Amino acid sequence: MSNYKRILLKLSGESLMGGKQYGIDGNKLDEYAIQIKEILDMGVEVGIVIGGGNIFRGMSGTKAGFDRVQGDYMGMLATVINGLALQGAIEKLGGKAQLFTSIEMSPVGIRYSKRRVLKAFDNDEAAIFVFGTGNPFFTTDTTAALKAVETDAEVLLKGTRVDGVYTADPEKDPAAKKYASLSFDEAYAKKLKIMDLTAFTMCKENNLPVIVFDMDTPGNLKKIIDGEDIGTVIAN
Repeated sequence: MSNYKRILLKLSGESLMGGKQYGIDGNKLDEYAIQIKEILDMGVEVGIVIGGGNIFRGMSGTKAGFDRVQGDYMGMLATVINGLALQGAIEKLGGKAQLFTSIEMSPVGIRYSKRRVLKAFDNDEAAIFVFGTGNPFFTTDTTAALKAVETDAEVLLKGTRVDGVYTADPEKDPAAKKYASLSFDEAYAKKLKIMDLTAFTMCKENNLPVIVFDMDTPGNLKKIIDGEDIGTVIAN
């Protein structure tokens, strides 16, 4: 029996690059879709927020001379491309997925509303949230926290390339030690860069636990749903 009934999965756009320098790695996309389909088949209600950094990042756009607002909208459009790719990959496996957009974008996706998302969950569809919050100056981390709280998710699962939160970047510091669990206050005091501060505060204030885990290891998503002790848990 699954440990969670409804979850919000946050994936970074960069993770979709796999071994590439840019864009979407088809193999990585399929690996993620397989893991998502696996928990859909268990009856878990799945919301997904995916970034767009593999295509365009708003902050990097400002360094190239773009206005910040324009750059952020370009980044939000990149999330739509990734969301469509993930939707297609899930459907190719026989699963069901619906794309929800934060602005009117017919026929690409359905305009987000909680009522429509709950209907999608009732229909065993993964709900993929794209175009961020619909506003510049907010990250997809904040989008993930917002959608998790709005849709009454039990947990926010942040899939990364590493197996949890460490005292330092484990890819750069071999002496870095992994935390099994942290409180939000501890993570803030230690200045651990888990999520941006807006997202972090929203999770803390709404008592929404966050689990940071390695999504690149096949089967890890199901292990968390099954209640296995992997990743790092951040909670009040």
